[in-house]
Amino acid sequence: MKKNLITVLLVFIIPLTAYFILNKSVDNPISVADATTNKPQVIKFTSAMCLDCQEMNKIMKEIFPKYQDRILLVEIPVQDGKAFTQEQIKKYNVTLVPTIILLDSNGKQIKRIEGAIPKEEMESYLEGLK
Repeated sequence: MKKNLITVLLVFIIPLTAYFILNKSVDNPISVADATTNKPQVIKFTSAMCLDCQEMNKIMKEIFPKYQDRILLVEIPVQDGKAFTQEQIKKYNVTLVPTIILLDSNGKQIKRIEGAIPKEEMESYLEGLK
């Protein structure tokens, strides 16, 4: 009886714990509405349950701090269900995650990245963003 109870608890507790841990990484995304600047922008569509998204999150956390003064990073968690998120998904025709849209300082899309890419490649895109 105790084994069954422990097994049932583990079946529910482990997935819920994993979900909350993964979901924690996208708690405070910047809104595109706040992105009304003359800076270039990186719009990152992501999901807490996506392994490639988690990899790109690690890469961006590692390399983005040296660009944060001149480039605005906007994270949009696609699973949040907000109307604004759905508008942005339609606007940029996002069909998979991660999708990263690079906009120049005029708001013109200059690059679209779908899927995970190596750190060096992402850094070269950020270097060229003006």
